[in-house]
Amino acid sequence: MANLRLFVAIELPAGVLASLNKVQHELQRDPALARLRWTRPEGIHLTLSFLGTVPEERGGEVEAAVARAVVGVAPFDLGLGKLGTFGGKRAPRVLWVDVGCDRESLTRLHGQLGRELAPLGFPPEERAYSPHLTLARVPPEVSRDVAEPLANAVSTLAAPAGSFRAEELALMKSDLRPGGAVYTQLFAAALE
Repeated sequence: MANLRLFVAIELPAGVLASLNKVQHELQRDPALARLRWTRPEGIHLTLSFLGTVPEERGGEVEAAVARAVVGVAPFDLGLGKLGTFGGKRAPRVLWVDVGCDRESLTRLHGQLGRELAPLGFPPEERAYSPHLTLARVPPEVSRDVAEPLANAVSTLAAPAGSFRAEELALMKSDLRPGGAVYTQLFAAALE
């Protein structure tokens, strides 16, 4: 049996992906940010849990946990927020867009998912959940060089426009390829 690289996420509609892509293009016009590794728009999603490498034969139990996690969580609205970075002002690692609106439902869904996955050997992260959409990663070797231009861009660029309704939770497979990761939905559970 093969191993799968899995995560659980909320996928984004085409209009939201287009809005994020527009922001990426604006940022890419700055030559100082040319060395960032930009996330392909079709690869942007709202991750709730990264499971890592999982034996293929465990897929059914993970699907069942995802299905149980959505019980009692009605569809809810989310929206794009401000730009930000992880990693500190002097050495940023990730450029992201905040996710807002109905954070209470999102936090509840995240918590239920964690409780369903924990007995399967996927412990929840120790740090608090920070819902975000990754636009780019900053390679360590250029982190200090891009810190100031990236901070300027984050503080001056308007937040992207867009909102969407979270209606399902998806189990996703990630295949790492030379041109970047390719994501495939393996299972989806509709919010109730």
